[in-house]
Amino acid sequence: MPLLQQFCLAAEAAGAKVIACDKLAHAVTYIAQEAGEALLLPVSASCIRHQLAEQLQTAGVKLPEVKREAAAQATAGVTSACFGIADTGTLVLDSLAEDVRLASTLPPRHFVLLDKRKIVADGLAAVGPLRQVHQQNPRNYLAYITGPSRTADIERVLTIGVHGPKQLDILLLDDWSSDLLEM
Repeated sequence: MPLLQQFCLAAEAAGAKVIACDKLAHAVTYIAQEAGEALLLPVSASCIRHQLAEQLQTAGVKLPEVKREAAAQATAGVTSACFGIADTGTLVLDSLAEDVRLASTLPPRHFVLLDKRKIVADGLAAVGPLRQVHQQNPRNYLAYITGPSRTADIERVLTIGVHGPKQLDILLLDDWSSDLLEM
C-alpha cells in the first residue's frame, strides 16, 4: 500500500479528518469556512514562504497575535508538520516555540498542513530525521499528534478533547515543503 494511502487510513482510524488539497487556495478556503472567529497561526518558514497569513486574512479570517491570552479565546489553530508517520497516522511537529504549542493544544480545533512528500513509513524510518532535529538543536521539543486529544478515566470512559483539540484536520498539500525538518 502506498505511504500516502496508509497514512490517510491510519489518521482517519485515529479520528482525524484528512483532506487532500490540490492547491493551497483550497486549503485556505477550507480553513476560512471551518475555523470560526479567531485563528492562531504561529510563524513558520513554510507559512512565510507561501504567505499563508495574508491569504487567510484576505479570506476573512481573524489572526490575533499568538499569545497565551489569545490562545484561550481562539476557535482554532493552524500549524505545519515536519512530517507524518504512515503506519500510525501520526504527525510530528517541532514544538520548541511556544506559539506552536499554543496553536496546537489550546484551541478546540487544530488544522495541520502536511506536504504529501513528507510521509515516512514508520517509527524506524523517522529515526534519521529525528536525529537531525536533535543534532541541530539538542534542546528541542517535539510533538507527536495522532488524532484528536483523547483520554479515559478510571472506568475506561473515553473522552475526546479534554487535554487538547477535539478535532484534528490534516490538509495534505503538494509543494508545501519537501524538507522533513521544516514546518
